Amino acid sequence: MELQQNTSTDQKVESLLAIMTIEEKVGQMNQYNGFWEVTGPSQKEDKARKYEHLRKSWVGSMLSVRGAKEVRAVQKIAVEETRLGIPLIIGFDVIHGYKTLSPIPLAEAASWDMEAIQKSASVAAAEAAASGINWTFGPMVDISRDARWGRVMEGAGEDPFLGSKVAVARVKGFQGEDLSAVNTIAACAKHFAAYGFVEAGKEYNTADIGTSTLHNMALPPFKAAVEAGVRTLMNSFNELNGIPLTGHTYLQRDILKGEWGFNGFVVSDWASIAEMIPWGHAKDKREAAKIAVTAGSDMDMEGFVYVEELAGLVRDGIIEEALIDDVIRRILRLKFELGLFDDPYKYCDEVREKEVIGSKANREAVLDIAKKSIVLLKNENHLLPLRKEGQKIALIGPLVADKNSPLGSWRIASDDHTAVSVLEGMQEYTGNSLVYKKGAELTIGETAFTQETIINETDKSGFDEAIEAAREADVVVMVLGEHGFQTGEGRSRTNLQLPGVQQELLEAVYKVNPNIVLVLNNGRPLAITWAHEHIPAIVEAWQLGTESGRAIAQVLYGDYNPSGKLPMTFPRNVGQVPIYYNRKNTGRPFPNSDDPQNVFWTHYSDVDNSPLYPFGYGLSYTQFSYNNLKLDRHTTEIGGKIEVAVELTNTGDRDGKEVAQLYVRDLVGSVTRPVRELKGFELVELKAGETKTIRFTLDHSSLGFYNNDGRYVVEPGDFKVFVGGDSNATLSADFSLH
Repeated sequence: MELQQNTSTDQKVESLLAIMTIEEKVGQMNQYNGFWEVTGPSQKEDKARKYEHLRKSWVGSMLSVRGAKEVRAVQKIAVEETRLGIPLIIGFDVIHGYKTLSPIPLAEAASWDMEAIQKSASVAAAEAAASGINWTFGPMVDISRDARWGRVMEGAGEDPFLGSKVAVARVKGFQGEDLSAVNTIAACAKHFAAYGFVEAGKEYNTADIGTSTLHNMALPPFKAAVEAGVRTLMNSFNELNGIPLTGHTYLQRDILKGEWGFNGFVVSDWASIAEMIPWGHAKDKREAAKIAVTAGSDMDMEGFVYVEELAGLVRDGIIEEALIDDVIRRILRLKFELGLFDDPYKYCDEVREKEVIGSKANREAVLDIAKKSIVLLKNENHLLPLRKEGQKIALIGPLVADKNSPLGSWRIASDDHTAVSVLEGMQEYTGNSLVYKKGAELTIGETAFTQETIINETDKSGFDEAIEAAREADVVVMVLGEHGFQTGEGRSRTNLQLPGVQQELLEAVYKVNPNIVLVLNNGRPLAITWAHEHIPAIVEAWQLGTESGRAIAQVLYGDYNPSGKLPMTFPRNVGQVPIYYNRKNTGRPFPNSDDPQNVFWTHYSDVDNSPLYPFGYGLSYTQFSYNNLKLDRHTTEIGGKIEVAVELTNTGDRDGKEVAQLYVRDLVGSVTRPVRELKGFELVELKAGETKTIRFTLDHSSLGFYNNDGRYVVEPGDFKVFVGGDSNATLSADFSLH
């Protein structure tokens, strides 16, 4: 169909909508998986059926097709072999990079560097777009307090303020300034909503949270993403208050499309519309289609529900066609914004694909964010940084030479075994003698995204060689943790300790040489209490992507001074989970001072209430002090502002960066408030001995909360403000609102 170039996007949409049949409209609401290997007759039949649907305009989007050549082939069918020639949106899971991988998102959040996070997303977008993709199913902006949930690796951690900042950075990185540019892709904030609160941290489970938690913790990052212009959202697998999110009218219609004014579209998660049937919320596909579309789910991903049922529901008068038209406007609008109607093959340039993917500039960018994501947890006696010459270093652990696990989960476009290993990174420094011994295998057999990862629980045959190497070394660097496929979707765990025989290996090595640097590769907070009590230096290095080993080596040798801070609390043991800093005080927060042995207060009888490492925590090779906290006023009216200033000094002998954090406590509220809430942070670079004055502003946006009606309110009363290097900051001041 020819569309007038001088008309507005809305006019073009309406012109196209006016000539579409109900089948063609419904077709735009379906997304099919178009990338798979055909291995048997059933797969061939399935693929043939989907491509026939495509030719009949029964497909609005395809996912997992990738590569400029492959995308051009399916786009050609849509544009040249269908009646209206409506181009496809090509979607793909670009979670922390396309071919060149950045750190997993949780690790990136540990950088607290929004500019670097935005750059990381822009690199991912450029590579994906060069491969024919124009829509990613990211960022995941779920807030989660439960390290058992494998998908914490995809998000920004436990705090809605930090999570909102990261959400905005990633949306801007993916979408850029111009969505029609050939190096940008449409973003998709997921999973809407409260998926991070699934019970017991178990995938696909129910979430049972109160209204206050929903509005104050789960929803803010989504609202921030919408305000930043995110073009799509994905609903989630969980149910909330007895309603699967795919059919949740209150969240999708009332809040998202109503109160927030979102004009993009909502895509279901994989087959989640059809999954309302086993949930017990819909009796069959026909009812599932009716519930989902009425509730505000616009596109059916791989559920085959809309394509089979919606046209009949319209013809039978059960659903008004106007409801379908609203959906089609949203989907077509994005296709116009992406420039697909102007040039449906604009993302199918094989020359650009070769130039962009894996470029030197992209590798430098992911190396930069990888270094910034590393968190120094412990460094007794200044064991780190390592000397660059004259030492004998034993490298021990199943992840030392691993080139696959550091890529992390959700990296389906990247090539296996392409990460720079820690061994390779350390070998770039030639002044020391390196001896490598694996010590033990972490996994058994092949590892894959779609399969359970089998952990070695018994084989310790490599212990003796590792112990002997440690005995003769000046320093031992042990690289332990989780395999990259132990986190991500479907990877819930009930044990947060080092998997398999790694803890035994660590203790065995410690007996002969306690001079250990423990490098953790993991995708979630771990319970490493023994290591904290015994090992002198601990580095949280996450799963850092393509340049993993090089980033770790540069930190270990001091060429980069670590500045990362934890975006999630680390527990002492799994029994503390969920554990988070912005907890409620309760009515009995402390033991009875007159009877300290009295048991009737909020605590455990077998472990301290405090975490192993608090939210916001992270050390440096230098030291920082906070002094002279000042407020420009100690009382102001509601709607006024309070300026907070603090002096930050680098008291050590190295240049470094510190994330100065500001927390607020509202002492009394109509809805009880947390003991403290992050309301500001600034990443500050200071030379050795340098002092800078850091300033924060508290105003209406940072001093209120959502009440149980979902309304944002600021109430008069007394407040405390805390400033420091983590959520346990002790430097404080008081003010009041009236």
